[in-house]
Amino acid sequence: MNKWFNNWPKRLALIWALAVGLLLAHNAYLWLGKGVVPDTDILALLPVEQRDPVLQQAFTHMVDSAQQRLIVLVGADDWQHARQAADAYSGVMAQHSDLLQIGAQMSEQSQRDWLAPSQRLKSNLLTPEQQKALREQPPKYWVDTALQQLYSPFSGPKLGAWQDDPFGLFSGWVQARARETPVRPRDGHLFVEANGRSYAMLLMTLRQPVFSMATQQAVLPLLTQAGQAAKQAVPSVELISAGVVLHAGAASAQASREMSTIGVGSLLGIVLLMWLSFGSLRPIALIMLSIGIGCLGAFSVCWLIFGRVHLLTLVFGASLIGVAQDYGIYFLCSRLGADPSLTSRQLLRRLLPGLLLTLTAAVIGYIGLALTPFPGLRQMAIFSVLGLLFAWLTVIFWFPALLGPATLKHSRFADWYGASRRHWPLLRMNRATLGAAILFGALVIAGMLRLQVNDDIRSLQTPPKALLDDQIKLGKLLDAPTPVQFYLVRGDTAELVLQREEALQQRLEPLVAKHVISGYQAMSNWTPSARSQAANRALVTQALLGAEGPLKMLAAQLGEDDNWVRKMRERASTVDAALTPADFLKTAASEPSRHLWLGQVAAAHGSTYASIVALRGVNNYADLPLLKQAAAGLDGVQWVDKVSEISSVLGHYRQYMGWVLLGAYAAIYLLLCARYRSAAWRVVAPPALASSATLAVLGLIGQPLQLFHVLALMLILGLGVDYGIFLQEQSDRRDRFAWLTVGLSALSALLSFGLLALSGTPPLHAFGLTMLIGIAIVWLIAPCFSQDLQGTKR
Repeated sequence: MNKWFNNWPKRLALIWALAVGLLLAHNAYLWLGKGVVPDTDILALLPVEQRDPVLQQAFTHMVDSAQQRLIVLVGADDWQHARQAADAYSGVMAQHSDLLQIGAQMSEQSQRDWLAPSQRLKSNLLTPEQQKALREQPPKYWVDTALQQLYSPFSGPKLGAWQDDPFGLFSGWVQARARETPVRPRDGHLFVEANGRSYAMLLMTLRQPVFSMATQQAVLPLLTQAGQAAKQAVPSVELISAGVVLHAGAASAQASREMSTIGVGSLLGIVLLMWLSFGSLRPIALIMLSIGIGCLGAFSVCWLIFGRVHLLTLVFGASLIGVAQDYGIYFLCSRLGADPSLTSRQLLRRLLPGLLLTLTAAVIGYIGLALTPFPGLRQMAIFSVLGLLFAWLTVIFWFPALLGPATLKHSRFADWYGASRRHWPLLRMNRATLGAAILFGALVIAGMLRLQVNDDIRSLQTPPKALLDDQIKLGKLLDAPTPVQFYLVRGDTAELVLQREEALQQRLEPLVAKHVISGYQAMSNWTPSARSQAANRALVTQALLGAEGPLKMLAAQLGEDDNWVRKMRERASTVDAALTPADFLKTAASEPSRHLWLGQVAAAHGSTYASIVALRGVNNYADLPLLKQAAAGLDGVQWVDKVSEISSVLGHYRQYMGWVLLGAYAAIYLLLCARYRSAAWRVVAPPALASSATLAVLGLIGQPLQLFHVLALMLILGLGVDYGIFLQEQSDRRDRFAWLTVGLSALSALLSFGLLALSGTPPLHAFGLTMLIGIAIVWLIAPCFSQDLQGTKR
């Protein structure tokens, strides 16, 4: 080994410099040239056999149709004021067509054009109520209906000439479709009325990616400017806005605020800490160098292996690479306390066993993640292992060359803190230790009994109250369908999909009657299956157009002859054809419903046809089991609850991470036994006890356990084991610099991760709070497990 260190250090440093240069070049290509974006699809974290490509496309289809939309309701006490304010609002937005597109105004001609394709096949289109009436009502009922349509001014809206729809069947079908939304066209605007107020609805589509910071920074001030214009036109105007861009902008603003407070505060704290300890900023620059190379190297290699890197991998991996700071801090503190006659390469030879042990212990923990069936966890494990390895190699190859015996100087703070180790009590077989153990155990048991679990994805989101109130209010006014709970319908043909939708509708109608839901949207509402359309044509012909049927009786009432009856039959009859989804989707009327039809999509085996049945008025989550039951036993119909599904994924990850954590403790203990023999428990006990105490505290303060708490426990294990190794490697309580290593590492971790407990973002808050409690406890109790031995040979 001596020969290796004497002959190769400069060559290895140069080789590592070349490798780092390649990593940096590859990262520059990925981020700047290729413009890579981390993957955010939660389904990508699932095992391949559990991922459904059709379901994934359906969810993406629903989300994509909603996330680029921005809806603004402009309300006033009367319609004229609402329209005036809406025009002022639109006038500002129309000047920025490069950012967004405002929905076209509705003219009377455009409204008529919407219905033209359906009107040509009007005999094919019947509501369930009309079908029942045609089967059960006597001919006189239909004659009276036709006469009322002809003579009464209050018989409802007229769609074309009376002769085209004498019995009001098509008008009734159109009114049923109109009831799918309370929004109506009025004076060229979209109009909705509720609680005595009139609202003009503005539909806008963003032309730029909604999650782009540039888009948010451009759109949000524009919305404020448009709102001021509307209030200037009508001071009493009410503005209700909803859109993903509003939530994304709020999240970005919160992240910026927290970055400027928590991030800057932690950075200044670490800089001050290093300055007090070493009297120089060079150490922190070296530590940041090692961690930076670790992160960039891990990202680069993971991209080469997987072809993409998930956002959760970056969050998890970047935080766990925080363990890598221990390698640099250990070398720095050891250099500070070493004999000046000892070169840095000689010092490294002495430290190498401990450094190698800390790396191996961390890698063992993360290898456990790689053995799980979740590809997301495997990617996180590889990212973390690579990051730690690259950071470790940076310390090994570069630090000895960059730090000489005279580089670092003693400081009063370092000397004072290092000497404080002698004040910590050591665990003994005595009453004090027994009493402390009993008290600790009682607190842990009390906290564990109160600890609950919550994997609900909704608990990870805290939008501003104003946005949430607007979202709820707009949802009630528009009775809009939810994009996260729906039915996915599949079939080998488009016709089979429509037939299965119709079977599902028969089960949904009772739920509408019971007010479980307010309604549903389906492609088969607009284009029934060819089988249903043929049955409707036959029913209309049999019930109304027969030789002695209502049409003949109507002619007698009106004094018309057989020639009139023949012409009316010709107008009412349609060719033996059916309206198909493909034909309907070509029309303007299909625009609000296009997101419901997936068409032919790639499946696990070949291809299939698929559609979505969306639900309105899903407000009570206690009713979700009833909605799920509605799909039971129907071929090709699947209930989709993305909130529950994503929550289930998070729950699976939490459980697997829990088992991996226990396995990591066992594996690390066996590794440590090879070096420390019977003293190995002294290294593992502090993080284990700290983790137990942390879970107990979470239970006592009423914070439910979730994935991000368990992720933090993994980091507590990695850091805590490092502390134990450092103290065991320098067991003498008079060795100040092993304790200085632990103190600097713990304080850096608390400043880097513990301050995240102040974050308003729930996942970051959970992670930071766990780190704050756990690392503080490890730091407090680790010296108590030391051995007060000098010159111990291992």
